[in-house]
Amino acid sequence: QGQLVESGGGSVQSGGTLRLSCAASGYFYSSYCMAWFRQVPGKEREGVAGIDSDGSTTYADSVKGRFTISQDNAKNTLYLQMNSLKPDDTAIYYCAAEPTWTGCAWRPLDTLGDYLELWGQGTLVTVSS
Repeated sequence: QGQLVESGGGSVQSGGTLRLSCAASGYFYSSYCMAWFRQVPGKEREGVAGIDSDGSTTYADSVKGRFTISQDNAKNTLYLQMNSLKPDDTAIYYCAAEPTWTGCAWRPLDTLGDYLELWGQGTLVTVSS
């Protein structure tokens, strides 16, 4: 049980940089997983990146080499560093979590969201050309 709140979205030009944050509150076990997703109107939700409490990560092919997922346990915050942004990255970005077990770094990203209990309300990222 808990709550997630995203922030850091905005509007940038192609090639720009943004860092998204997801503040977590409530009860998390020592073992947990967290992930970032994105969605645009008329398209399916896309898994972007996942991280487990042990630091293991996974990324969608479309963002490898450009995005980095990380966490700051002292601040109870998840991050998504987004570099070399493209217009195709425009979407609402959501963070999600399963507070009681790991698995975000190992499950396929296209189905990971089905297993995550907590979801934030999203933050909008707009990339113009």
